[in-house]
Amino acid sequence: MLAERALRIGTRLLNNNYLNGDSAATADMLPEANPDIKYMLYMHIPFCKQLCTYCSFNRFYYKEDRTRKYFKSLRRELEMVKELGYHFDATYIGGGTPTVLLDELTKTIDYAKELFPDIKDVSSETNPTDLNDELFDALSSRVDRLSVGVQSFDDNLLQYMSRYKTTGSAEETLAAVQSTQGKFDSFNVDMIFNFPTQSFESLQRDLDLVKQTGCNQTTFYPLLASPLRRKQMAKDIGKVDFKREYEMYKIVCSELYGAGFVGSSAWTFSADKDMIIDEYIVDYPEYVGIGSGAMSYLRGQNYTNSFSLREYHERIAAGKMPIASMTQGAKSKTIDMRYYFATKLFGLRLDKQEFRERFGVDIAKGLPMEMTFMRLAGAFATDNNDELTLTDKGRYLTVVMMRETLAGSNDYRDKMREALPRDEYRELLEKN
Repeated sequence: MLAERALRIGTRLLNNNYLNGDSAATADMLPEANPDIKYMLYMHIPFCKQLCTYCSFNRFYYKEDRTRKYFKSLRRELEMVKELGYHFDATYIGGGTPTVLLDELTKTIDYAKELFPDIKDVSSETNPTDLNDELFDALSSRVDRLSVGVQSFDDNLLQYMSRYKTTGSAEETLAAVQSTQGKFDSFNVDMIFNFPTQSFESLQRDLDLVKQTGCNQTTFYPLLASPLRRKQMAKDIGKVDFKREYEMYKIVCSELYGAGFVGSSAWTFSADKDMIIDEYIVDYPEYVGIGSGAMSYLRGQNYTNSFSLREYHERIAAGKMPIASMTQGAKSKTIDMRYYFATKLFGLRLDKQEFRERFGVDIAKGLPMEMTFMRLAGAFATDNNDELTLTDKGRYLTVVMMRETLAGSNDYRDKMREALPRDEYRELLEKN
């Protein structure tokens, strides 16, 4: 699709250095909170028992002692955030695998709710192998949304992803996931489509089995590999084929809408449109991220925490936040408008009046290039004085924007891990 290719290239160019902070421009603390802004809290747990080949999120090999030490520093970072006046009504816990140490996770959730009593929605990620009675007992009263990283029910794909040894067969995974039904208000199954070796038949089987899990939400991501990992996958198993991605996306939408799901975002399908989703940036223009490699977006600036666990602990022990880099100066108004445009459309509706109030300009004047492109591409189902909504093609184009933005972030994460001191890199990222 010509529009996809143009948007892919354009998004990569516009996102160049968008998140890449300057390590020379850093800070000991995040800015103080604005009491009039609604914030979201993200907590990152960067430990996994197996490192998947396609994943670029900040993650290290799990060891119990290093994980317990990390949770202790994470709780101190929570206290620092509290001291800056922040308040949250939602928190998202991602990884890595947040559930690698349940006692530490529950202690941290409880402490976050003690510090920030307005927290009502808690979302946490996990792996299928962690789904058992111990997890259900520990989290069912603490977590409102549990997101299970299945990725695929295809044993061959799981082998390619380096997940088969840790998650087991598709049959075992399905049984584990089915055992979760009814345990949480929101039960999400995370899936990936357009993996290099995935066939249309494999995708259809994944969709059929997702419907059998009993989940009330599922997220079907296109492969979000960074450019570096795409190159490596091309050598090892084959190139990512963007030409077939739209066809696969149409199948996903058709199957899930046909099964009674509704769109919560361009790639999240829920029993109820207003359920909590992974992409918190849709509802929270500003957010605080804590933990190694976590990112915060505040007052038009991006702050990135250190990817080095050594530096992370040292800064926390010294009473400083672990900020390793930040964008210099507030971002331009145009960048803020583009960010708002992309995230709200990804959430399937943009309120034009809200845009005018926020930026003091009509969206067609503020973003003429973006609006012209999307109009010519046939992206808008509704385009009146009040709102923008999306056609089927428009939903896919927002998937492309988000895919390339997240792939760019993943490229940055890959580079930051590669820059770790060699002894720390070997300790954290090499199996031993």
